[in-house]
Amino acid sequence: MKIEENYSLERHNTFHLNVKTRWFMEYNNEEELVRILKDEYVSSFEKVHIGSGSNLLFLHDYRGVVMHSAIKGMAIVEEDDENVSIRVGAGELWDDLVAFAVKNGWGGIENLSLIPGEVGAAAIQNIGAYGAEFKDVVQAVETVEIETASKRIFPIEDCKYGYRSSVFKNELNDKYIVTYVIVRLNKHPRIAIEYADLKAELAACNEINLAAVRKAVIDVRTRKLPDPETMGNAGSFFMNPTISERHYNLLKEQYPSMPSYPLSDGRVKVPAAWLIEQCGFKGKAFGQAGVYEHQALVLVNLGGAEGTEIALLAETIRETVSQRFGIQIEPEVKYIS
Repeated sequence: MKIEENYSLERHNTFHLNVKTRWFMEYNNEEELVRILKDEYVSSFEKVHIGSGSNLLFLHDYRGVVMHSAIKGMAIVEEDDENVSIRVGAGELWDDLVAFAVKNGWGGIENLSLIPGEVGAAAIQNIGAYGAEFKDVVQAVETVEIETASKRIFPIEDCKYGYRSSVFKNELNDKYIVTYVIVRLNKHPRIAIEYADLKAELAACNEINLAAVRKAVIDVRTRKLPDPETMGNAGSFFMNPTISERHYNLLKEQYPSMPSYPLSDGRVKVPAAWLIEQCGFKGKAFGQAGVYEHQALVLVNLGGAEGTEIALLAETIRETVSQRFGIQIEPEVKYIS
């Protein structure tokens, strides 16, 4: 177990904000996590659990305990001729799991290549890209309850997964810590490349297989999104909003080129990036914070920005979009104060 006092979190958030936490505690297994949760001194502090910090915005120094999982490992727990189930430690990098699956010819998560973060965070966030979502492959999520330090396993039906949401983000927000995830992958994968960017990237490919799809996704994401190692960012800052069909039709009359995705419930999803770009924010700098020049969904740290500076830019964007389109866009990034 690693325990540090007045610990810098600059390496633990992809905005690279120079903030500190009073205590940083990193555990290697469930037993160490339970010891932390049962410690009377630790219990006197506010606590937050983080992954690799790819979906967080620290507004200032954290005065409590920041916990982090170093639980590793990928092990087959069930297998037949069609599928394989793998139990993965929450501290594993998500993209390492994708690479492992593709190398073994197991399909289901190749479209989720290069998404930053750890496996535990993927289970909370229900990450998604190019028509695939985490919920499509998860079987169960193993957790430890923060209040009681007792273990609980959530089958898929209890996780209440939706668009970038789960029971862990909503009703049970900050109540459970993910320790392991069991994912079920297909040995005879069905390639899904319906998205235009992916189709175009694979157009000249002689054989479209898992490895080709993974490479295409990585190439597209690399072109569109800044590398957090060189420019601090948290990927997509906002979620794509959904609006009523009536609202959409009214906007479509005014903005004929507005892209959209009809949903099964009759509502319409509108790309937040398009809304933000129409408001003139793409590529603009506001002090040390800015909007990435190649993707309006991405807010960036141009160097030395504070969390409050990025949050203020986000709020300015939200207010402008609301005034122009009557649409509320919500942050995908979690604020920590």
